[in-house]
Amino acid sequence: MSGFNLQEMMSQAKRQYEVLQKKMEETVVEGSSGGGSVVVKMDGRRQVLSVKIDPEAVKGGDIEMLQDLVTAAINGAGHKVDEAMQSTMGGMLGGMGIPGM
Repeated sequence: MSGFNLQEMMSQAKRQYEVLQKKMEETVVEGSSGGGSVVVKMDGRRQVLSVKIDPEAVKGGDIEMLQDLVTAAINGAGHKVDEAMQSTMGGMLGGMGIPGM
C-alpha cells in the first residue's frame, strides 16, 4: 500500500480529540446585546458561565424586551463558540494530512 496507516491515523485522531476537549473547556466567549445591557459568558462546551444584566435594563419594567436581550446574548455567545471550534477543528484536521481537509 502507499503508506496509509489506519492505526496511526486513529491514534492521532484520538490525541486530537483529547486536545479539542481541553480546548473546549478552556475557551470562554462573550455574547452581548442591547449595547452591552446583557452580557453572557459561555465556554466551548456551550455551558453558560455567567449572565450580567445592567440595572438600567430592568428599570423600564419591559420583561419581554429583557428576555429577548438575554436570548440574543446567549445566541451570540453560541455563534462565537461555533466559530472558535470551527477554527480549532480546521487547524487540527489540516495537521492530520487527510486529503481534501
